[in-house]
Amino acid sequence: NIKLTDRDKAEEVREAVANVLRVQHNVTEDDFTIQTQSEILATATEVERSLQVLVLSIALISLVVGGIGIMNIMLVSVTERTREIGIRMAIGAKGRHVLLQFLFEAITLSIAGGLTGVLLGIGAAVLIGKAAGWPIVVSPRSILIAFLVAGSVGVFFGFYPARKASRL
Repeated sequence: NIKLTDRDKAEEVREAVANVLRVQHNVTEDDFTIQTQSEILATATEVERSLQVLVLSIALISLVVGGIGIMNIMLVSVTERTREIGIRMAIGAKGRHVLLQFLFEAITLSIAGGLTGVLLGIGAAVLIGKAAGWPIVVSPRSILIAFLVAGSVGVFFGFYPARKASRL
């Protein structure tokens, strides 16, 4: 390890150290690696960016799988409640009323799943933080974003079953 007093001379020092090592190792091609703090930081930043993409990909796949589950549950619900929908429409309910009913059910289902996920996430973060000795900060903004995403998944994947119900 070499500590520099002047960061502007990092390349000069690097080349001087490389020359000394080549002489000591009696080689013409380098059999060693010299890394500066900026290179180590760049590598760490690249690794962090890759991990962020990986976590985002896993989250998106989970959202799609959860959304498909919501859609399937809602489609079964529509099929099983065809008579109820028919009775509601016969006594004056409009298609948009039925659509809104099933859409709210899908949103409620997804928000309940979002609440469960937030509670499990906070619990896991606290447990891991205590075990590893890390300080844990859960921002209200991230919780709000989680609920907005959960509600959006409910709207997106619940719209088709709700529309199907409204057209019965």
